[in-house]
Amino acid sequence: MARRTKIVASIGPASDSPAVLAALVEAGMDTARFSLSHSSLEDTLAKIAVLREVAPDIGVLADLPGPKIRAAEVEGEGIRLAEGASIDVVTARDGDRTTATRLAVFEAEIDSLQPGDRVALGDGAIQLVVESAGERAVARVATGGWIQGRPGVLLPPGRSAPSAPTEDDLRLLEGLADAGVDAVAVSFVRSAADIEAARAVRPEAYLIAKIETAEAVDDLPAIVAAADGVMVARGDLGLRCAIEDVPHHQKRIIRTGVAFARPVITATQMLESMVRSPVPTRAEVSDIANAVFDGTSALMLSGETAIGDDPALAVATMARIAERAEREFDHDGWGQRLERLQSSVASGMPAEVRTTAAVSAAAWRAAVEADLDAIIACTNSGATARAISRFRPRLPIIAATPSPSTARALSMAWGITPLVTDRHGTTDDIVWFAVKAACDAGLLAPGALVAVLVGSPSEPGPVTDTLRLVRVA
Repeated sequence: MARRTKIVASIGPASDSPAVLAALVEAGMDTARFSLSHSSLEDTLAKIAVLREVAPDIGVLADLPGPKIRAAEVEGEGIRLAEGASIDVVTARDGDRTTATRLAVFEAEIDSLQPGDRVALGDGAIQLVVESAGERAVARVATGGWIQGRPGVLLPPGRSAPSAPTEDDLRLLEGLADAGVDAVAVSFVRSAADIEAARAVRPEAYLIAKIETAEAVDDLPAIVAAADGVMVARGDLGLRCAIEDVPHHQKRIIRTGVAFARPVITATQMLESMVRSPVPTRAEVSDIANAVFDGTSALMLSGETAIGDDPALAVATMARIAERAEREFDHDGWGQRLERLQSSVASGMPAEVRTTAAVSAAAWRAAVEADLDAIIACTNSGATARAISRFRPRLPIIAATPSPSTARALSMAWGITPLVTDRHGTTDDIVWFAVKAACDAGLLAPGALVAVLVGSPSEPGPVTDTLRLVRVA
């Protein structure tokens, strides 16, 4: 069986050429992520256009910068901050550069720093300690390391960034409207209201909530309910929460996302050593396998594919590890636990969601009891396919949809093979033509027994109310 856990690869200087993009697709990339923290809107749109030429069916995830404080561009190809060195911390101006002796920081209240404060760079590996403060703070490098690009800057609590989404995020969200972007990640979400603010600008956007603050962890169910998907953004989460809590937050975020039928992307440092090394560490291999066992929908590569020495090798390595882990996944146990969880939370769900949940649960039971060969989810928005996907069935899930954008967005959802079909006006036609399209695509063989999930085209709203078992002639 093909790999069920999807792979999201970040696109950057090492991977934005047509040849490397094609290699990433060949290696197993399902979704391409474009970070607007490191690229202008114009550059990002140009890169997306190149990807669309190379791989028109690959999903595109645009990642908004959010209110994260960043340093000005590091001079040259990067610099090393030596332990014990002194460095000035100043407010950045347009055109500023960060050097080994001057850290220029955008949108930060530098004069609020106090002696003894710790300032972290990047994912927190580099630590500065403030020795004197004022309009220009002077800090000592407590833990050194290499920085490049526009590294993130984490100030002490009470002196950090404004709420998300920022005005710049909303401007970028508008600019992405006609770019063929299938999903947009909202950074540094703290409450469901942050997702609603983004949705007010682009009601049709498929929004991924990045869980990377303590406030988001506290408001997790409401955020997941408001969003279309979630990301376990472990880098900043590990800076804003106790690092020993991060694995437990990861498991809870995945469980909550799956319970709400939301795809969950697990991200940050999954194959960090492969930025430079051709082989991963044993710990990284275990990390990927455990994320698969946790039930994550997708795994994400960041610097490994954006700036790494061999982006395609990193994707191929992740695919191989995920495929091996999936052979040990407890499909039946997962489905039984989810069915119990669904029953316990059903009373708080809207009627159409309860109906879809009940019908998808019936499809999962049919898959187990009737020894089905596949499940076909007929869907406009993707909700029907994601509803059955959360049960993590052993058998293939085919999402038949008339929307190419929905098909690409499902590239982040566990176990789903999207299939673009024509639009039809009756339930009978939707079922018949979905089965035929799956056969024509070579996804079903004669004699196969399949469950088909579908909603009535005459009913308003995304509700799945019909389950049929069909024997392929």
